[in-house]
Amino acid sequence: MTTSSESNALSLTLDVNGKACEATVEPRTTLADCLRNELHLTGTHLGCEHGVCGACTVLVDGRTARSCLMLAAQAEGCRVTTIEGLSGEGELEPLQQAFWDRHGLQCGFCTPGVLMTLTELLRDEPNANEDAIRLALSGHLCRCTGYQNIVAAALSAVECIRRRP
Repeated sequence: MTTSSESNALSLTLDVNGKACEATVEPRTTLADCLRNELHLTGTHLGCEHGVCGACTVLVDGRTARSCLMLAAQAEGCRVTTIEGLSGEGELEPLQQAFWDRHGLQCGFCTPGVLMTLTELLRDEPNANEDAIRLALSGHLCRCTGYQNIVAAALSAVECIRRRP
């Protein structure tokens, strides 16, 4: 991280979705704003900007983080994964496919954050049950649904993961 002498701008090199990315931001720039405005990764959504709704959730070193509360400078030296980094080689991950198959999204605004949270959960608890899924989702606000299809999709992904060799 370097600071420009003419301004307070920071030059950052971030590892985002497995690629080195460079950005120049003001010190107060959040990770969410950096991802969206500097790196043009618009899958991370901003809802409340207070860390309550979960729409901005990304993975930082494999753990969920509210990117609206984290400064971009704090992410230097960390691995950041956004919704754009979940699917590899154009194939949907089991969780993404389950959301598609089970209609786990409606308007889609909260979906990226929900998928990031469930990605962490299913990685750490591949046999997660409905209670664990609902607890993980408790940090997300979705105004379009009663969460039933989201939970059904997550349970479907659990079954798919269990069947993997």
